[in-house]
Amino acid sequence: REICLTFAKEGSKVVVAAWDEAQAGNVVNEIKAMSGEAAAIKTDVTNWEQVQDMVKKALSEFSQVDILVNSVGGTLDQYFMEETREKWEKTINMNLWGAINCTRAVLDHMVQRKSGVVIYIGSDAGRTGEFREGVYSASKGGVIAFSKSLAKELGRNGLRFNVVCPGLTPPKAAEIGEKSHWQAQLATFTPEVLEKAAKAYPLRKLGKPEDTANAVVFLASDRAGHITGQTLSVSG
Repeated sequence: REICLTFAKEGSKVVVAAWDEAQAGNVVNEIKAMSGEAAAIKTDVTNWEQVQDMVKKALSEFSQVDILVNSVGGTLDQYFMEETREKWEKTINMNLWGAINCTRAVLDHMVQRKSGVVIYIGSDAGRTGEFREGVYSASKGGVIAFSKSLAKELGRNGLRFNVVCPGLTPPKAAEIGEKSHWQAQLATFTPEVLEKAAKAYPLRKLGKPEDTANAVVFLASDRAGHITGQTLSVSG
């Protein structure tokens, strides 16, 4: 939500692609309320056909795709030996396959135009590994490696690929839909837990959604025109 709103404030036309249609519609309404242009497209990023259809609709609505932000992801902390195979597959499908699907769906258009920026929301778990997040760490590490590979492969076509890795960033109330994976985690985020978590970071504070959004918009902008294949931690 915050990424979409921040792009809209910069004058971008925004497509909100999400499987929670109601939440996507809420964000579009917020953008339109500040005189921006936006459209919501119900999309399951793990479904290749739906992703292709989403990009076709985006092109039909706005004629071109300049920027793709792969911001879908999630995990529920659990010891690896206690996780089911079903959970492994869901985590990898959402975090890695979702990014692969959406990226591939925009590439023909971007390569033809010799212009395009792709940003991935990664995680420091993908850089260093994280306790009780084994498969999640693997999936986010895959996203980082995927981005670096495409930066080398498609830079000659005028495309840039970068990753933003947030630290713990509790969402704002408006970002919580009924279907959000955050619902289960929020119950454990008591003030005491959040205060303890903040002390684990050098800046002694947790991230805000706008911290991540500002980094994404910067990397998508012309001011970052000579930056590609990079992973930026915005984690305090």
